[in-house]
Amino acid sequence: MRASAGSTQRSWPEPMKVVLFCGGLGLRIQEAAPSIPKPMVPIANRPILLHIMKYYAHFGHDDFIICLGHKGDVIKDFFLNYNEALANDFVLSGAGSGEKHVELLASDIGEWRITFVNTGMHSNIGQRLRAVQKHLVGEETFLASYGDAVTDAPLPDMLANFHAHDKIASFLCVRPTTYSFHTVELAKGQIVRGIEDVTRADMWINGGFFIFRPEIFDYLHEGEELVEKPFDRLIQREELVGYPYEGFWAPMDTLKDKHNLEALAASGRGPWEVWSEEQNLLAPEPA
Repeated sequence: MRASAGSTQRSWPEPMKVVLFCGGLGLRIQEAAPSIPKPMVPIANRPILLHIMKYYAHFGHDDFIICLGHKGDVIKDFFLNYNEALANDFVLSGAGSGEKHVELLASDIGEWRITFVNTGMHSNIGQRLRAVQKHLVGEETFLASYGDAVTDAPLPDMLANFHAHDKIASFLCVRPTTYSFHTVELAKGQIVRGIEDVTRADMWINGGFFIFRPEIFDYLHEGEELVEKPFDRLIQREELVGYPYEGFWAPMDTLKDKHNLEALAASGRGPWEVWSEEQNLLAPEPA
């Protein structure tokens, strides 16, 4: 039920389900890893999908629904065979006695709940969302994201903003800082009136991190892409709100994007690794 004017607002964030769209072909980055789907392309030895999930889990949202399609078996296999000890520090004892014991000093996905759903090989994002609707029954609000972009956006603030506006849908709006092209302003007769680097233009793009109420399904019809006709309907009813954010956001559409993210991760900690901030606070100071 949506809050009425003057009603008591509940605190945010509260745990909610996260839908991840991971079924696309990822044609523009196949040269980086042709045998795996784009969400499994590694950044700092971990799939970008895992980075996105750790972002949500850091804020308390660790109940995931993964929309599978192209090479979905690769994603299933990764999680079915995930070894926490290979990704975290641990203490090994009894190795020589035949009673080996591993004590993890940190955990990645230990408490997560992940639902894997085949949503079609060639489905668009809207179709994939409709395909998991039955797994969202009873949810007052849910989150959703593409499986190929990372950010350090303050998710609790995004949720508070969404709740304050009391709309059906919201999405992260970001600057197109990773694209090297120019915007052009034309006058009549094709005379150029202005040209500007896109990174300095007053332009916002869809960052791919969404917040939805279940009413979104009333606006999403069979076969439709999510951000076209359904969002147009929401706009007409003033039920769509954007969250402009000028902090870190980066996609991984191309091999160049992957290299950029790898370079950031190699510097010590990627800007999107908000979960590491908490670990750094707990770490002892050097002597």
